[in-house]
Amino acid sequence: MLGSSLRLVAGSWVAGLALAGCSLAPVRSNDAVTQVSSLPAIIAHRGGTGDAPENTLEAIRLSIEHHADAMWLTVQLSKDGVPVLYRPADLSALTYAKGPVSAYTAAELARVNAGWSFRRGQAYPYRDHPSGIPTLREALRAMPADMPVILDMKALPAGPQTQAVARVLDEENAWQRVSIYSTEADYQQSFAAYPQARLFESRDATRERLVRVLLNQGCVDAPAGHAMTAFELHRALTVVEKFTLGQGRSDVQATLWTAATVACFRQKPDVRIVAIAVNDADDYRMAACLGIDAVLTDSPARMAVIRDGIALPLRCARSKAN
Repeated sequence: MLGSSLRLVAGSWVAGLALAGCSLAPVRSNDAVTQVSSLPAIIAHRGGTGDAPENTLEAIRLSIEHHADAMWLTVQLSKDGVPVLYRPADLSALTYAKGPVSAYTAAELARVNAGWSFRRGQAYPYRDHPSGIPTLREALRAMPADMPVILDMKALPAGPQTQAVARVLDEENAWQRVSIYSTEADYQQSFAAYPQARLFESRDATRERLVRVLLNQGCVDAPAGHAMTAFELHRALTVVEKFTLGQGRSDVQATLWTAATVACFRQKPDVRIVAIAVNDADDYRMAACLGIDAVLTDSPARMAVIRDGIALPLRCARSKAN
């Protein structure tokens, strides 16, 4: 029989969050049922991309109105070195303009309608009511001073954007409420130069730990105490099995946060877990029963209704961690 090895390759990616009091401790349990006494915090994904044009002041305003607990915003650097909020690599993805964010000044980007492609049903409501691309500074000032903010760093090189964001956080006295996330390890390295920076652990580290536990390889290296971690609750993965003379591939829809993976991440004190892409009632209840600290959701308006409809204590079917 030919020898083989197995590896997991994730598809395209789709967030300290100091959310005091959000850890979900069981209040009573037996062999069949666990009860939790609090629910995961709601983080507005890209300011609430399901309710308004993503990463705009309008999205931020609506998410605050719908009682989001924290804001997740995507940062790039303008031509004149100003941190602005926009996610795709090209402006044509969401606007009528073309080219990278870095080809325009912050003043020019403010006149670009970030709501051009936002659709509600068959209508495009923001074509007649433009919503420009805001600066990070404007966004921080549009939120309550105590609202936690996660900044998702896009675009490389990391150094210039890190320095520009750090300058804004210094001037706005915002370090204490801001956490830094990125799929690019370069940002963990560049922000390490700022001891006041609150950093999520690298996505690679989180993913590899999740996969090892799910493949029954055990919890080899639990995160350090007080670490912040974020990954999708569910994730489309490709399983690649390598043989001596070729390979086989299978696409699977995996659930990454389970009782076993959460138990691994909870071995050290005060580790914060954010479940990404939680957008319906079943997944929100699952996150609550797992003891997830916060969920990243596209529509805070919809998720707030779901949260308000859950009576506490929440009864959860008890599952084993191993």
